[in-house]
Amino acid sequence: MTEHIAALLDAMTLEEQVSLLSGADFWTTVPVPRVGLPAYKVSDGPNGARGGSFHGGVTTACFPVGIALGAGWNPALVEQAGAALAGEALLKGARVLLAPTVNLHRSAQNGRNFECYAEDPWLTAEMACAYIRGLQSGGVAATIKHFVGNESEVQRHTISSEIGERALRELYLLPFERAVKEAGVMAVMTAYNRINGIYAGDHRHLVRDVLRGQWGFDGLVMSDWFADHDTALSIAAGMD
Repeated sequence: MTEHIAALLDAMTLEEQVSLLSGADFWTTVPVPRVGLPAYKVSDGPNGARGGSFHGGVTTACFPVGIALGAGWNPALVEQAGAALAGEALLKGARVLLAPTVNLHRSAQNGRNFECYAEDPWLTAEMACAYIRGLQSGGVAATIKHFVGNESEVQRHTISSEIGERALRELYLLPFERAVKEAGVMAVMTAYNRINGIYAGDHRHLVRDVLRGQWGFDGLVMSDWFADHDTALSIAAGMD
C-alpha cells in the first residue's frame, strides 16, 4: 500500500500534490482523475453518520452517545456499534467517519461530555479501540479526536490547556496511543485549543515527535474545521 501511494504521488504534478492538502469543499477531498484518485467524503459522527447536508437526504440511524456507551463498560457491544456505523456512513457516501471522540470528562460543565466516553483514560481507550475495530472492519476509516487536551468547550478556539508531561502521557494521550498501537486507527484530528501555549495543529513535539515518531503513526493527521492557523507551522509539525 505504501508503495502504491508513493507511486501515485510521483505521478502527480506539484500543483496536484498541493491540492490534496485541503478539501474540495466542506466534506470531500480533491480528486485527481488523471491518476485515478477519487474524491473521498468524510462525515461527522460519532453517534451516527450525518453526511454532507444537515437537512434532507438519505436518513440514517442515531446511535447511543459516547457517554452512554462508556457507561455500559462493554467493548464487544461498542465494536458491534462501530461495525453498524460503517454501514450507515456508506449510506451517506462517506468512507471516513470523524469519530470516536476520546477527550476526558474533566468538568461536568463541558458541553461535549456526551460525545466522549468517560473520565477514565483506560476505559476511554477500551471503548475507542473497540469502536475503531468495528468501524474499520466495515471499510470506513475512523478519525480519533481531538488531539489533545480539548476538555473544555469554553473558548476552545483560543484556550491553552496547561498539562504537565506525566499527566499528558498517563491521562490525555493514553486513549490516542492505544488507538494507534492496538486498533490501527487510520486518521487523527487535532484540536482547536493550544497545549502549553502552542496550537494543537502546530505542535511539532506532539504531532511529529510523539504521534508519528514514538508511536509510529503513518496515517492521516487532519485539523479540525477552521482550526489550522499557520500552514507552514502545521506542515512542519507533521500535519497533512
